[in-house]
Amino acid sequence: MTEKTVFKRIIDREIPAKIVYEDELCMAFEDIKPAAPTHLIVIPKKEIPSANQVSPADEAIVGHLFVAMRKIAEQLGLGGGYRVVTNCGPDAGQEVMHLHFHMLAGRKFSWPPG
Repeated sequence: MTEKTVFKRIIDREIPAKIVYEDELCMAFEDIKPAAPTHLIVIPKKEIPSANQVSPADEAIVGHLFVAMRKIAEQLGLGGGYRVVTNCGPDAGQEVMHLHFHMLAGRKFSWPPG
């Protein structure tokens, strides 16, 4: 049996998180090490290890995540814009092997991101 990721433990309410949005397919909560004034983690409740493991059967869930992020942006008044980032694999900085998107806002961002 594999060990649960920290995100699965948040979904299962085994550890606390400051949840800002939740529905039947996904959840969004505040990042514990924010890189911007608003820094949320948006995850599917289905365990998908990374973007590399998204299958055709996951298309609706991934699309749902983006619709949820739009709703979250409206709810939080992020009309000035926000950045969505996902890291895929350890070389890209992925620390938790559960597909997730960082939703960052509240300051100007530069390009390229680094």
